[in-house]
Amino acid sequence: MTAEYPMIPSGPFAPADREAVYRAIYSRRDVRSQFTSRPIDDATLLRLLRAAHHAPSVGLSQPWNFILIRSAAIRAAAQGAFARANAEACAMFPAQRRPLYSTLKLEGILQAPVNLCITCDHSRGGAVVLGRTHQPQMDLFSTVCAVQNLWLAARAEGIGVGWVSIFDPADLRALLHLPDHVSPVAWLCLGHVEELHAEPELQARGWASRLPLEELIFHESWGQHET
Repeated sequence: MTAEYPMIPSGPFAPADREAVYRAIYSRRDVRSQFTSRPIDDATLLRLLRAAHHAPSVGLSQPWNFILIRSAAIRAAAQGAFARANAEACAMFPAQRRPLYSTLKLEGILQAPVNLCITCDHSRGGAVVLGRTHQPQMDLFSTVCAVQNLWLAARAEGIGVGWVSIFDPADLRALLHLPDHVSPVAWLCLGHVEELHAEPELQARGWASRLPLEELIFHESWGQHET
């Protein structure tokens, strides 16, 4: 029987291909200070954006846009906005954590050759979007899937990515002239890197550590571990 719509095989990848996917997942890192000055060529950058654009989105709404930023002036303004927010953030932590926080490099805005802001257009798809009728925030979740797609593709390409989240969103709105129906979701720093931390940098620096998976798996309802 011929399917009504074209189909593709659904079987597992070949072992080497499957291992490459897991390698990208497990060796992905948030890069802040390892960027080289080597530019990202246009073909590679387009591959990364195409990978992001192929992320799943609720209702196939594709709410994302990609703002490429190379301007020294815009990056300097963004770094200033980060510095203001970072000082505020440091003061929010208990006094005993602030010295370590102050030593952490949490952005590479000026060092990375390309900055990228991925946004979410809340109007994309119209007033009623399939899958968002009861959870309108699904457009934001869909946009984050685009971020993850780009991040994993970048790892495969040898491109480092750092997500800078310590911003007042109002500063980014003003800097990038975003309309009211568009939200900034991720400011990313992209660039070639020669090496990556063997483990997440925040773990290596003693800020946090990965939680045991078995403690996070419940069965049938919240808090129920398998007996």
